[in-house]
Amino acid sequence: MARVSGLQAELIVNQFKDAFSSKGYVFFERGDYNLNIVGVRNSSGAADVFDDTMNVMYKIDGSWVVDTYIITTEPGPRILRRPINEKGTAILVPNQYVGAYIIGTHKTYTALIQRGGTVKVWRDNNRDSVADYTGDHDSGWYGINIHKHAGPDDREHTGGVSAGCQVFQSSKDFEEFMSTCHDSSEMYSNRFTYTLIDEGDLSICHT
Repeated sequence: MARVSGLQAELIVNQFKDAFSSKGYVFFERGDYNLNIVGVRNSSGAADVFDDTMNVMYKIDGSWVVDTYIITTEPGPRILRRPINEKGTAILVPNQYVGAYIIGTHKTYTALIQRGGTVKVWRDNNRDSVADYTGDHDSGWYGINIHKHAGPDDREHTGGVSAGCQVFQSSKDFEEFMSTCHDSSEMYSNRFTYTLIDEGDLSICHT
């Protein structure tokens, strides 16, 4: 995890706020531990590596803090080649999913699970190793959770760790992230908003 605070955190927060404003998304600013959980999808299009980021922005004692983690926001190539759904592998569509996540159980451990609302996905069904961000959207309850994978923290390739979920590379990072979510739930409620944006959405605001 990389954590920044002070002026650097404020600059990062302002960049995200600009991106959110351009899309009409909500950005949470009132109170400590009022979490903005934001995935940023890398423009590379690579599905076989952990090259995306999870950015968690919130206040502690009234000052901004930004935690950044390495994740993947795409399904791995193993699942792309062999979809577990006959319509194709789910790829989460960039959007703001208000209140769609709660703290719950993913397999055998605690994670953020999609039990609070629907999400939109593309269905990639050409069975190659490339994630396709095109076509019609499906909207529904697909279990697009936010979790860790079962391998070592230095795992480089995604393989089959995701069938559309948002997956942390490091289990240590994931536990720190969940600790922050628990702190937030104690102050507010067990409902979390997840926002997924493209890397280009941030650069557009500063051209």
